[in-house]
Amino acid sequence: MIERDKPTGFVRLVRAFGYSAQGFRHAWREEAAFRQEVCLAALVIPLGLFLGHSGIERALLICPMLQILVIEILNSAVEAAVDRSGTERNSLAGMAKDMGSAAVMLSFAMLGTVWLLILSDHGH
Repeated sequence: MIERDKPTGFVRLVRAFGYSAQGFRHAWREEAAFRQEVCLAALVIPLGLFLGHSGIERALLICPMLQILVIEILNSAVEAAVDRSGTERNSLAGMAKDMGSAAVMLSFAMLGTVWLLILSDHGH
């Protein structure tokens, strides 16, 4: 096994935090969809905290929105990697991008389903 001089402990944690912050900055600067979803999250998260009747309901109303942001960042990472690999049309590259987009769409379906089921239960 090849040994690499990788930081550990607190230094690794600080660097990881820096890389994550850089990833957020890239997503915000380069991805309009991410910016739109952050704006939606600014509405959905406080509303979920207000409308949920229990900690579990609040978590269920909020977590799908956070999942959308996670999946959007991963989708953007896939798109960036695919775009980096070349500009010519490739069916596998197109499939990767389409599948990332489908994952984001399913996350929105989850958000809507959870909100519909929880809020429809409040009427009873």
